[in-house]
Amino acid sequence: MNLFGDSDYLEKLSSKGDPLERLEKVVDFECFRPTLNRIFKYDLKNKSHGGRPPYDLVLMLKILILQRLYNLSDDAMEYQMIDRISFRRFLKINDKVPDAKTIWNFRNQLSKSNRGNWLFSAFQEKLES
Repeated sequence: MNLFGDSDYLEKLSSKGDPLERLEKVVDFECFRPTLNRIFKYDLKNKSHGGRPPYDLVLMLKILILQRLYNLSDDAMEYQMIDRISFRRFLKINDKVPDAKTIWNFRNQLSKSNRGNWLFSAFQEKLES
């Protein structure tokens, strides 16, 4: 028996009605991927760019949504992704989390594309329906 196993905590969170688990069931975040791919023009199959591969675009969008829901700064978001098991489950990350600068860069690029407000409006519509 593992007293500190994540699965025990996750089961307890689920039984308490984790709002992020409910959000994951209500909104299909994958529907935003085509728009995100157009905005960021990522070609993950092309390895010639060098450097570290970018974080998944849907993951980054979900991070921005969590920031808005919980009113978190980029630094606070980075900390909460490390600290909160409910955030890690919602984001489907186990170990490496995007740092505050990566979050800022993603939001900045999204802003420059003039599609950020549209994405958040579309998210709101999905949530309401």
